[in-house]
Amino acid sequence: MKTLAEIVQELPPELQQEVHDFAQWLAETRTYPKRTRLRQDWAGALRDLRGQYTSVELQHKALEWRGD
Repeated sequence: MKTLAEIVQELPPELQQEVHDFAQWLAETRTYPKRTRLRQDWAGALRDLRGQYTSVELQHKALEWRGD
């Protein structure tokens, strides 16, 4: 079985360029953004409601506020 490089080398120059362009297009369109660290800046945002609600009630309220 031939490698990709061997197959491409056997092609005429204009087709080699077409393979190159297609491979570059694939790399650009199929590249996924780099993952960033998980943000947790929301932690403690409901601290002021601690005395009014239990944790389960807060979960239900959060769902209401989000519209779920």
